[in-house]
Amino acid sequence: MQSAIHPLWRDATPWYRHRWPWFLMIGPVLVLVAGAITAWLAVSRPDALVVGDYYKQGKAINQDLRRDRVASSLGLRFSARHDVRAGRLEGRLESHGKPVPAPFHIRLAHPTQPEKDLVLEALPDANGRFAAALPVLEHTHWQVVVEGAARDWRLARSWSPARQDVLAIAADAR
Repeated sequence: MQSAIHPLWRDATPWYRHRWPWFLMIGPVLVLVAGAITAWLAVSRPDALVVGDYYKQGKAINQDLRRDRVASSLGLRFSARHDVRAGRLEGRLESHGKPVPAPFHIRLAHPTQPEKDLVLEALPDANGRFAAALPVLEHTHWQVVVEGAARDWRLARSWSPARQDVLAIAADAR
């Protein structure tokens, strides 16, 4: 009596000994690994740019616009230079061409990492000149906000210290 197995199948090797099934499985396995890594990154690293209370944020934007208009009415002009060797930011604040001797704040916001944000306290002299300690800045595009100590006015601009030696901000004339 002959075997019921077809002669072509009698000497066939099992599927897992062939290369093609393994080669075809590489794609789906890589997709599963990449999906797992993406899910882990999404869960383990919260997005710092997302704001929870949009209404409150919108009210803050309107307040910032009001402070910009106050800066315009005061005719404020701010200029500063980062002295890397001395580790200082030196400059001057003027109102309609006259020095402003009142203290103010300079906020430097990092574009992607809030923990690197800096706040400098500027105490100008009678001529409106100030010097504030400033460490070496990362070569990136900083958002600079200069505001009064009472937060009643504001000047804002972006600044790249590596490309721009002088930071100059003038209130828009409205």
